[in-house]
Amino acid sequence: MSGGGGAAHGEHASGGARGEGHAAPRDAIEIVAATGNPHKLEEIRAVLEPIGFRVRSLVDAGDAGPEPVESGDAFEANAAIKAIAYARRLGAIVLADDSGLEVDLLNGEPGVHSAHWAGSEGSRAERDARNNARLLAALAGVPVELRSARFVCTLCVAAPDGSVLLEARGELEGRIAETPRGEHGFGYDPLFVVPEFDRTSAELAPAEKNEISHRGRALRRLAFLLRHKGILVG
Repeated sequence: MSGGGGAAHGEHASGGARGEGHAAPRDAIEIVAATGNPHKLEEIRAVLEPIGFRVRSLVDAGDAGPEPVESGDAFEANAAIKAIAYARRLGAIVLADDSGLEVDLLNGEPGVHSAHWAGSEGSRAERDARNNARLLAALAGVPVELRSARFVCTLCVAAPDGSVLLEARGELEGRIAETPRGEHGFGYDPLFVVPEFDRTSAELAPAEKNEISHRGRALRRLAFLLRHKGILVG
């Protein structure tokens, strides 16, 4: 389940205003982004619209039905579950992701459970606060050299018949801070230190974060595959 850089379940955002500088051409191929997170939607648009896609949200696409149950034990499996289910329901090309945080000392936890690691109740902000508190408690007294972690994002693109067209993965290595820092971002961002900046993800400006984020890396890999494999793009 998406967390840290992912979307909370059941929070379907509208298409929203598109950022300047990456409007899709009129003959763009339409793709539905299976996300309820407006920040994630904008990041997807920023990468895919310049190469010939018009990215729509689930709300734009119509009645997408209930959110699929993410029963996979890996990010790749859950991204595929969402992409295939929504593609078949909507009769559209769908891009879905699953993302989260892996902490080495915790054997990869919270992993696919990142978004709801400390429970599913309450708003996204309340869940984030509980998740971060649980993470800090789990690493209490652990020295900095043993606090290594990474954000992971996997992407899956499915065709209207449910066949998988492409998959991509991006990772961002870092470590877990001892206290939350920063005002930007969401999820585990206030606790995730990016070594090259020696700041947490929440201390980075959005443009800085997008340049190095796990999702940005996965999206750029996906864009590369789309261009060079010629899938969907003429």
